[in-house]
Amino acid sequence: MDRHPQPITHPAAWTVDTLTSDRRWVVRLNDNDIAEIDEALAHAKACGASVPGMVKEDFPLDGLTAKLHAVVQELVSGMGIVLIKGLPMARYSKLEAGLIFWGLGRHMGNAIAQNAYGDVLGHVFDLGKDPSTDAGARGYQSALKLPFHTDAADVVGLMCLRTAKQGGASSVASSLAVYNTMAAERPDLLQRLHEDFYFDARKEQGEGEAPFYPTPIYQRLGEKVYCRYVRRFIDSAQRFDEVPRLDAQQLQALELFEALQQDKRLRYDMELEPGDMQFLNNYVVLHSRTAYEDHVEIDRKRHLLRLWLNLPEQGPVPASFERRARFSELWSRTPRAPIYDIAQLMGATEH
Repeated sequence: MDRHPQPITHPAAWTVDTLTSDRRWVVRLNDNDIAEIDEALAHAKACGASVPGMVKEDFPLDGLTAKLHAVVQELVSGMGIVLIKGLPMARYSKLEAGLIFWGLGRHMGNAIAQNAYGDVLGHVFDLGKDPSTDAGARGYQSALKLPFHTDAADVVGLMCLRTAKQGGASSVASSLAVYNTMAAERPDLLQRLHEDFYFDARKEQGEGEAPFYPTPIYQRLGEKVYCRYVRRFIDSAQRFDEVPRLDAQQLQALELFEALQQDKRLRYDMELEPGDMQFLNNYVVLHSRTAYEDHVEIDRKRHLLRLWLNLPEQGPVPASFERRARFSELWSRTPRAPIYDIAQLMGATEH
């Protein structure tokens, strides 16, 4: 552990002022891009391709591949955040939008299972769940505010199909900028975040595995600093007698870490519009969502599609992340029964 952590100089250590002034992270599709997407979609439909079996050859791209390569480079070596705008969502059914999102994602990396139901193209949709009272529930299954966290893949991607009646803004903060601020203001507390914290597996562990696992909030691998954080999982792991109790300084470190995520210098809010595709590098960007009020009718409710992607360009990750990666492999092989009717959510009868 570095007793005197030094500030990180990296494009991903951005602040709100950086995102506002340097808009390279916003990518706009032009007419040629959209025409190419439409041709790829027609090809995928003609050959009967579907999720999850569709490979990138089923969604052939030409000039757009260079733009997607630049997106990947920005995610891995740049700011760690990309927002793709300009897809004319009104032109597509939800099923077609799902094929487009999956097809673009397959040109970027490999999609992995997101939960024990084996979802690889996930649905962010209010199912009335409450993670605070249901240990098996996840925040994206509710309309509640989501605290800042990271997901267990190199990149999380969201495609907005429909917005809420009110609320549901997407919030991001650079975990490297939070790191730098803590290094300057409270290096002693930052040191504690390099120690193991225990995370609740939320009933998703493999057979014979403990229902919790240790990993630091921040850890170094080579020249890179990686972040993994889900406060709800840390707190709920305390229900197990085998898990060490959080001490006063650990709690203080977590409180400062979370306070800085909300700092107006570091937190950036955006309203995703239908057709927007947001991609975030989980190792350097924390994300959250404000609470929202939804429409009553199911065909008007807020609905986002989600991808978890592992990128070949990302390279090795800390060993403590490997157990969570095994979860995804297990879920892909032996998924549980779905908790929602995918055909209903996607409008399987649409044309």
